[in-house]
Amino acid sequence: MNYDVIITGGGLGGLTAGAKLAREGKKILLLEQHSQPGGCATTFKRGVYTLEVGLHEMDGPSPGDMKNRIFSELEVTDNVQLLKIPEFYRFISSNVDITIPHDPVRAAELLRERFPGQEDGIDNYFGQILKPRRKGAGGTSLPEMSVGDWLDSIIDNEDLKLVLLGNLGYFSDDPYSLSMTYYNTAQRSYYSGGGASFIKGGSQMLSDHLARFIKTHGGEVLTGHIATGFVTENNAVKGVSFRNKGDRTKKELKAFAPDLVMNNAPGLFVSWLPEKYRARLTNELTGQKTGASLLTVYFGFNKNLAAIGNRHYSTFIYDDSVRRQSDIPENNQAGYDRRSFTFVDYGRIDSGLAPEGRSVGAVCCIDYLSDWENLPQKDYHRRKEETAELFINRIEKILPGFREAVDYCEVATAATVNRYTLNPGGAVYGFARLPSLPSIDPSVLPPNVHIASAWGKTGGGFSGAIYGGYLCAFNILRSPAGSRI
Repeated sequence: MNYDVIITGGGLGGLTAGAKLAREGKKILLLEQHSQPGGCATTFKRGVYTLEVGLHEMDGPSPGDMKNRIFSELEVTDNVQLLKIPEFYRFISSNVDITIPHDPVRAAELLRERFPGQEDGIDNYFGQILKPRRKGAGGTSLPEMSVGDWLDSIIDNEDLKLVLLGNLGYFSDDPYSLSMTYYNTAQRSYYSGGGASFIKGGSQMLSDHLARFIKTHGGEVLTGHIATGFVTENNAVKGVSFRNKGDRTKKELKAFAPDLVMNNAPGLFVSWLPEKYRARLTNELTGQKTGASLLTVYFGFNKNLAAIGNRHYSTFIYDDSVRRQSDIPENNQAGYDRRSFTFVDYGRIDSGLAPEGRSVGAVCCIDYLSDWENLPQKDYHRRKEETAELFINRIEKILPGFREAVDYCEVATAATVNRYTLNPGGAVYGFARLPSLPSIDPSVLPPNVHIASAWGKTGGGFSGAIYGGYLCAFNILRSPAGSRI
């Protein structure tokens, strides 16, 4: 089987790359080991409820956002409905209960009123987020630092820092190990141009559209098929070997192409590489840190939660033990009775995830595979049930009547993410975005092997994966074919 480009992995990075390349006339083969495309951009059905796996809100699209161009080219705009989110988030801690709007002007005004004496720090924060300075006095480059160090340098009120870090879990588990540059770029997209969006019907709508787009432009998308290695010849990568996971004989198949796009973690394909490249990538990976995973409790409700008084789409609840930024990493390792979490109520918008009179929602918190691995199956399921009960109790204290509204409940752990995506550690955002640590240098890979995923230069999240996939396709299209073989 011969193609122009083979893509291993059907997450948003692989789907976007495949759709762009197919649009430009390339013959595509995309292999996805799961039964449906999307990676973390998927949904699943439980009775009358459609449960969203990963998307709480997608930044933008706002004016100047590259997603506008991508969505237009790939016909997303005409086939997928984006719903605006009403506010950025509600933040609750032992000392603060505040709702942050998406509008940065209103957000800054609200924070100045709530935190008198912190006006300079608030202005500095939004100034850097919205109009980042790359140069300091004398034209010298500003030093890279962590978000935690940056906030410490401009703000001295610990509660205010925590409020501004309400959605830290969108990016990282530790403000002191998160690149300020990466954070600012991502956070800017939530505050600029009208806020964030949710895909009506769930993120599977976007993933399915991109898969259909590839197929209607002559490509193949094989779900339930897993890549098992590279086909190499004279230290050059010529194609991939793969198999149908449903084939009990485990018959190995092969496909060939001048370009290969990896929509999976580099740690999964490093052993596939010819020896000289394997050593280079192995060395490159030693400096990288795998990011955190997430635990999610999915809920189906027998009513819209507005009936019991909920008025917010995203609510970030920081545990009482978190008094300052430095408490966040330790809390993320605490028991689930104390671990800070997010509650998302999809019933606040016309999400299309539940029938009239019902709704769905989710609890989400930082998680680690080490919290769940090596447990006997019986203990694993018992612990998931106990964890769901803990979070139901915690939300009931904030929103009385919550327990009675729960009609269905299911828990996905870091082990679940690992099983369905194969990501090491169940990581959802790829590598941790550490200060001053560059992404993997493409030169350590064969010239015809490309990365298009959360593990690449543009990072994780929906937008990061989409950008990475599109830019990967763009680079393939503009490079002379001979230089990649």
